[in-house]
Amino acid sequence: MQEMTRRDVMRLAALGGVGALMGRDVQAAAPKNLGVQLYTVRQQIDANAEATLKAIADLGYREVEVLRGTLAKVGPLARGLGLSPISIHVDTPLVTGNWDAWKVLRGAVPEGYGISELIRDAQAQGAKYLVLPYLMAAERGGGAPFYLQLADRLNTVGEQVKKAGLQLCYHNHGFEFEPLADGRRPLDVLMGAVKPELVKLELDVFWVSLTGADPVTLIQQYSGRIALLHLKDKAKGTPVETQESKVAPTTFTPVGAGAVDFPGVLKAAAAAGVEHYFVEQDQTQGDPIAALRQSYQYLRTL
Repeated sequence: MQEMTRRDVMRLAALGGVGALMGRDVQAAAPKNLGVQLYTVRQQIDANAEATLKAIADLGYREVEVLRGTLAKVGPLARGLGLSPISIHVDTPLVTGNWDAWKVLRGAVPEGYGISELIRDAQAQGAKYLVLPYLMAAERGGGAPFYLQLADRLNTVGEQVKKAGLQLCYHNHGFEFEPLADGRRPLDVLMGAVKPELVKLELDVFWVSLTGADPVTLIQQYSGRIALLHLKDKAKGTPVETQESKVAPTTFTPVGAGAVDFPGVLKAAAAAGVEHYFVEQDQTQGDPIAALRQSYQYLRTL
């Protein structure tokens, strides 16, 4: 058989024939609900939100994950450009109630603003998911009891969010994989205590991989409980680390340029029922839009 060119492969893909030719479901590997976590372009959003969002839309992305603080500005602009603001990373104390660890946010959140107002704003912009993005080191002491208390709080807030037709999610970093005194991982303690219908995961495969855990295995472990996936790659040869403060900026790479097994991740994610995928790169060595283009082009080859 004559060797196929890339154009031949793409033509067959459009006709639905590649899966049969290669003996696997190629379409399942490339996520359809592909978006960008706008933290990647936070500086560009501050400088010129409309031009930045247009550049993202022009690349081919169709969804965005927005930071709560910029939702009022970004939401309408995104929708006007054909980008759906599907998910919102919220200010952590709006969920946990612990403002002592987040004094820096006091001036950024309006007085009297709480979960009800957050739900109202999310609904107004068409968002479906509210994500607790991070816990400060100062608020996560206390071992397993802390994560059990956090789970109780997430269940309470998650029920309110669910009644409004939205979904609460928890986003991981690396510290959730640092073993507790009893040997358990914090993530497993938390997920064992939250109600699956009230609290889903937004799994960040970069941080999972960085800790030495296998993203594919974790996706399989929590099949049916991962609503959102952060697609983020790490540089090859990166040492194991659980503390994000020790991670060099050069560790972050465009998707497909590093060490994460994305074909395996996407296959497992499709089987696990992941609903939306967001490319994110916390740090870029050049133009973030160029990095997003590289990630998009790689993902569309899978």
